[in-house]
Amino acid sequence: MAASLPLFQLLPFLLLLSRTRFSSSEYLIGVGSYDITGPAADVNMMGYANSDQIASGIHFRLRARAFIVAEPQGNRVAFVNLDACMASQIVTIKVLERLKARYGELYTEKNVAISGIHTHAGPGGYLQYVTYIVTSLGFVRQSFDVVVNGIEQSIVQAHESLRPGSAFVNKGDLLDAGVNRSPSSYLNNPAAERSKYKYNVDKEMTLVKFVDSQLGPIGSFNWFATHGTSMSRTNSLISGDNKGAAARFMEDWFENGQKNSDSLRNIPRRVSSIVSDFSRNQSRLLDIAATYKSSRGHSVDKSLDVKTRVRNASKRKFVSAFCQSNCGDVSPNTLGTFCIDTGLPCDFNHSTCNGKNELCYGRGPGYPDEFESTRIIGEKQFKMAVELFNKATEKLQGKIGYQHAYLDFSNLDVTVPKAGGGSETVKTCPAAMGFGFAAGTTDGPGAFDFKQGDDKGNVFWRLVRNVLRTPGPEQVQCQKPKPILLDTGEMKEPYDWAPSILPIQILRIGQLVILSVPGEFTTMAGRRLRDAIKSFLISLDPKEFSNNMHVVIAGLTNTYSQYIATFEEYEVQRYEGASTLYGPHTLIAYIQEFKKLATALVNGLTLPLGPQPPDLLDKQISLLSPVVVDSTPLGVKFGDVKADVPPKSTFRRGQQVNATFWSGCPRNDLMTEGSFAVVETLREGGKWVPVYDDDDFSLKFKWSRPAKLSSESQATIEWRIPESAVAGVYRIRHYGASKSLFGSISSFSGSSSAFVVV
Repeated sequence: MAASLPLFQLLPFLLLLSRTRFSSSEYLIGVGSYDITGPAADVNMMGYANSDQIASGIHFRLRARAFIVAEPQGNRVAFVNLDACMASQIVTIKVLERLKARYGELYTEKNVAISGIHTHAGPGGYLQYVTYIVTSLGFVRQSFDVVVNGIEQSIVQAHESLRPGSAFVNKGDLLDAGVNRSPSSYLNNPAAERSKYKYNVDKEMTLVKFVDSQLGPIGSFNWFATHGTSMSRTNSLISGDNKGAAARFMEDWFENGQKNSDSLRNIPRRVSSIVSDFSRNQSRLLDIAATYKSSRGHSVDKSLDVKTRVRNASKRKFVSAFCQSNCGDVSPNTLGTFCIDTGLPCDFNHSTCNGKNELCYGRGPGYPDEFESTRIIGEKQFKMAVELFNKATEKLQGKIGYQHAYLDFSNLDVTVPKAGGGSETVKTCPAAMGFGFAAGTTDGPGAFDFKQGDDKGNVFWRLVRNVLRTPGPEQVQCQKPKPILLDTGEMKEPYDWAPSILPIQILRIGQLVILSVPGEFTTMAGRRLRDAIKSFLISLDPKEFSNNMHVVIAGLTNTYSQYIATFEEYEVQRYEGASTLYGPHTLIAYIQEFKKLATALVNGLTLPLGPQPPDLLDKQISLLSPVVVDSTPLGVKFGDVKADVPPKSTFRRGQQVNATFWSGCPRNDLMTEGSFAVVETLREGGKWVPVYDDDDFSLKFKWSRPAKLSSESQATIEWRIPESAVAGVYRIRHYGASKSLFGSISSFSGSSSAFVVV
């Protein structure tokens, strides 16, 4: 019996049959997007390493957004942007295994990049190295699975939507969305080098616009450097932070007709038709609302959760991603750093207040409201992206290419210039973190008596360190002037604490070159890498590469290895230098190895894969307790309203409406591509239509238990009525799932009493 060929094997044949369609199009292009929100309860958030920052609800949902660009009969590249803190080696390994099972060798580690936006408000536990899962009580399978699945599905969508189209590039400066949080470290870079730049952070955003030859624009991806730390270390709601917010704003802007970005909040989501003149019929609306009391909780079909979404995933046409770049020392908290006890500015060199680092915090533009700061920084990026999108005319043309290598950064030979002339060979070091790492940053200070800029350490913490591992003299010498607090690269129990084998990657789409790096480059480190590779490519082939080439850094890509500071910044040992794992020559090692990739890219060489990173999935340990059982008080059903909207309520735009429901633990059902919270409006014929859900910036889903070990829980849904809301009758609905003592999961729903918005 003949087996049917997979679609990807038939694609070249189909393209040959329709080759005339490509006469006006350079590439095949496709985009995709999928929910990766993860567990909204009990799981530690990734980024601040604050063990008290436990997820307890959703600000808005997280997504994996992908694009694929392919030559009609040649190379292709896939880029995935995650609303997550960073990429993960084990996630990348398992995604590539799934892609190989689907598509053979079409998508591999060579041409697939997976990058994180660096939000510090997403569930942790999805990385494989011990250092990064200590505060999450080890590996969290639920976090891992939803990310792997979401990446795969976003790539599948992009692959299946490949059509003839074009890509356009544009760039411009966004001046007020980031400041340097380690300015004293930046100032240690050579004055002559600093004089070449107007600012101490990069202000340039580079955007790629994707246009389907028949459907028109289908997406945009941009790269801009600013940390995902508008949301603070005490926030407990899952959030994509400022970049996730910008993506949500831009996708909604496009789907609602590409109106002026200044009128974003005035875009009507739905139009009510219950009454024709709201100003004269408010009493009529109140009478209608009064007939709809809160409903008792009731069981629902699991498939209904997808139907409740405002944005139907199967109809999603436009995908917009706000990708991370060299954000290592760039903070979105643009008002500056201040002492929380005195209100005075923090110490310049160490970011301390009377010698204490834990009192020094950066302030976002919406201070003291972190949600407002997130909105403002997100909206600034969104507006810049819209401007670049609307004016993008430079077409990407030419070859698609890629190169990739795995490198052992714990023992890499690096050629560096000598002070008196000539060069010498030095080595990178096994990973280690300095004392300044434990001080944290002004976005999220550490604790105890650590401080940034500490190049000495102290006796007490050395004794504590030695309980785990005492670094040997060779490691101490290699890492100088970093005083080693944690010798993570040489800590192997119960398994590896830090990576040693790292991926580096170049993707090329015409005159756009993407440098995929597995960490956070500081501003100057990123500038050196970009400039070095751009100049090197031009020197290799001046005809193929010229000054109109666009080189961007995709940070936190394919795996995570913390920071990369310049040699001079490393000497200062502020947070970024203390977190540069592989010693003072880390940056020049990257530049050296990227030049090898660039040479192979230009000459069409095939590089050896290099040493393979470990797959530690089977060694993972998880100490997170499972959900045992959910319960409600006697006579109460799951989904019943605990605190209702007041009867005959009228609200205006800008006001907040709350309703609280008896609920079950959100870990029972992640509601992937669904929603825990929905705002519905009443249409003619008594039909309730969803208009806002937990993927909206205006809606918050908050979950809590009355006590830590209680089996009872409640969900509070808060809706800050946006300016775009249409006058009419509304209600709040909660969807959830409960777990019985026997382990079965049951879905439920309940709704509040109706209310009026005027």
